[in-house]
Amino acid sequence: MARQVTLGPDFRRLWGAYAISAAGSAIAMGALPLVALLVLHSSALQVSLLAALSAMASAVIALPLGVRIEHQYKRPVMITADLVRCAVLVSVPVAAAFGVLTFVHLCAVGILQTAAAVAFDAASGAHLKALVLPDRRLRANSLFETTNWISVSAGPPVGGLLVGVLGPTATMAADAVSFLGSALGIRRIRRPEPAPPPSAAAPHLGHDIAAGWQYILEHRGLRSLFCNSLLFGGSIMMTSPLIAVLMLRDLGLAPWQYGLALGLPCLGGVLGSRLTSLLTRRFGQRRILLSSGVARTLWTILLPLAPSGALGVFIIVAADFGLLFAAGVFNPSFTTYRMEATQDAFMTRVGTSWSVSSKICQAVFMIAGGFIAEAAGVRGALFIAGVLCLSSALLLPWRKAHTSAAGIPAPAAERVPETTPTQADSP
Repeated sequence: MARQVTLGPDFRRLWGAYAISAAGSAIAMGALPLVALLVLHSSALQVSLLAALSAMASAVIALPLGVRIEHQYKRPVMITADLVRCAVLVSVPVAAAFGVLTFVHLCAVGILQTAAAVAFDAASGAHLKALVLPDRRLRANSLFETTNWISVSAGPPVGGLLVGVLGPTATMAADAVSFLGSALGIRRIRRPEPAPPPSAAAPHLGHDIAAGWQYILEHRGLRSLFCNSLLFGGSIMMTSPLIAVLMLRDLGLAPWQYGLALGLPCLGGVLGSRLTSLLTRRFGQRRILLSSGVARTLWTILLPLAPSGALGVFIIVAADFGLLFAAGVFNPSFTTYRMEATQDAFMTRVGTSWSVSSKICQAVFMIAGGFIAEAAGVRGALFIAGVLCLSSALLLPWRKAHTSAAGIPAPAAERVPETTPTQADSP
């Protein structure tokens, strides 16, 4: 109990703001493609393009934003990003109510919403690092992870109820309100932010945009985790539309059964995230990072083996539970490590580069999965995704790094003072 108190009232305000927005986002999970299908009667290709376009086009917006955010106070950026998401999301039910909603409108919403999310995540990582003492960061990240999994467990059923009663755009209105609540919660944080790092005397946009990737690639531990996350995240997202086809078409589940089968395994994420601090204290950060990183790759290969009937549903639910339990342990450890391994002057750019790369990679994998399913069938595509997921374990940072984050050279255009080395850069 004392450990939670030391996080402080400002952390609880931030945590409350996150909980509000996470709940809204969980209720509205999959809302854009749902609106495209049910309101605009878009084709499957258009729905796929909507996701891919949102990820790729938002990168063009988010990358230069990441450079500017690095040298700004983070709290106003987070509030602005929340208000932007509120405005663009609420435009959808308003346009639908007046009968003027178009596919281009949905694409614009997807792009702006994703770009604002990237900007918010990049600023929030740096903000949390400054707000929470180093020995409490793992607990703080675990609490955020737990909140996320609880939201994902409960949100989609509530969203389904709202869609059934009020129509497809209702969840987007709820999500918009949640971002407004998040902005107000962040506004209530009292502790003054530390001054942001100064910008270079002669800034160069192209070089500054590349600085995030350069920092990642020059740090052995971050480089390994970056490659691992791209392959793991891409292969998992590749299964997302395919598992829907498998369960709804091949296994003949009703939509409510499908939603329940997706929601129940999220309790594994809740349990894993609650155990992260305990496991880390007992076994150490490096061992937990590697073991949970391997454990999360073992389950996807089971999905194409699911037979028809109750046994097939059980296999899918059990596999997803195992994956999400391991991910619930891994994610706070990974987030804490990346936070501690990154110098303050590069937090935002590293976060932006990481987020943009992940979103683009996941979009590419999802599109590739569709083409593979056309050629090899849904089960064949799921098997390939499972093999790719297993292989991502090879990219974990098995070699222990011997240099500290402070020993990583800053990009040439911008040198920052060296800080005291930490032990966190040796995953």
